[in-house]
Amino acid sequence: MRVLVVEDERVLADAIAEGLREEAMAVDVVYDGDAALDRTSYTAYDVVVLDRDLPLVHGDDVCRDLAGRAEPARILMLTAAGDVTERVHGLRLGADDYLPKPFVFSELVARIRALGRRSAPPVPPVLERDGVRLDPHRRRVTRDGAEVRLTRKEFAVLEELLRADGGVVSAETLVDRVWDEHLDPFSNIVRVTMATLRRKLGEPAVITTITGAGYRL
Repeated sequence: MRVLVVEDERVLADAIAEGLREEAMAVDVVYDGDAALDRTSYTAYDVVVLDRDLPLVHGDDVCRDLAGRAEPARILMLTAAGDVTERVHGLRLGADDYLPKPFVFSELVARIRALGRRSAPPVPPVLERDGVRLDPHRRRVTRDGAEVRLTRKEFAVLEELLRADGGVVSAETLVDRVWDEHLDPFSNIVRVTMATLRRKLGEPAVITTITGAGYRL
């Protein structure tokens, strides 16, 4: 899941981002409304965690702009004001959900995941192909019944391949969906992760490299 955190309190923004990365999400961070509009103009996000009281461009205006786009991201609005009138106003602007500060981090994660499920096309609760079985809810992978232990990134890469249902997934798509803006563009991390994933899944190999196009399971 690709998430953008828009929050002008830098310590809070960075803490949220770090926590979400621990939940295997690809997270970018900006600290004002103008940067949020710029970033979302060229990067597609599943969920935008949007503080309402932002400098440069107010969160209300960012929300209105994002909600009016052809393929809008799901918007979770944050605010220090928790009364019903404020929540209703945010929802009328186009926000999909509303969370007053202070909040419990586990609730934030749960709300983001719920919004992510709404933005993604329907998929089976368990993904399975060629003897590889992935349970997103239990975060469990098996190959022909034997458990396979994966890192968070390996799990996310395998999930993207399974979701493609036999289609080719480019390295660029994997970088966009699994990693975030901090990844060195010259890094060979996708190739290294794919090699480790192949080794852990065992023989016969189920992941094919399509030269010049990407990978297919």
